[in-house]
Amino acid sequence: MLKKLDPRIRLALIYGSGREGRLCDKVAGWAISQIEGDGPFELAIIDPVSLELPPRHVGSGHPALEQVRQAVDWADGFIVVTPEYNRAYPAILKFLIDSIGPEWRGKPVGFVSYGGISGGLRAVEQLRLVFGELHAAPIRDGVAFSDAWSRFDSEGRLLDADRAEQAMATMLAQLHWWASALRTARQTVPYGQFAPA
Repeated sequence: MLKKLDPRIRLALIYGSGREGRLCDKVAGWAISQIEGDGPFELAIIDPVSLELPPRHVGSGHPALEQVRQAVDWADGFIVVTPEYNRAYPAILKFLIDSIGPEWRGKPVGFVSYGGISGGLRAVEQLRLVFGELHAAPIRDGVAFSDAWSRFDSEGRLLDADRAEQAMATMLAQLHWWASALRTARQTVPYGQFAPA
């Protein structure tokens, strides 16, 4: 279904965890495998581990943060892959989000979450509020992995993948629609004139 969608959308996938031994590598790896190929997306990866982020008191001009800013500016939409830590999303993800400004505006955000019984949905609900405040547009449907540590094998392959793949296809179709519509809207009327500096 997605291969028929046009035009191509520039999508940035953001890793939401920086912990050693993180499950995020397997979850994000699965998400990337669902996006890549000859479908309607060009994909960029934003991973806080590979970026060697500065201490939090360093200003936004740091080279790693400038790299993130450029990737966010390039993208038409986003997928955030986030765990749930103590009923919230990780601090490193908050730092990444808050280090960028108007580049988020007028762009859709989808979520792939994971955790215990809630599947990371409590983290996602908080992120919806954060991205709304930044004038981004969180989309309705997402993918959530409850009891996520038992869902992937040692090679990172998802077990019983049918429902997750269907949920991902739905989210990607919605994300493509919103990204296409909002890109056209931004090109027609720049969004910044409606948002305070």
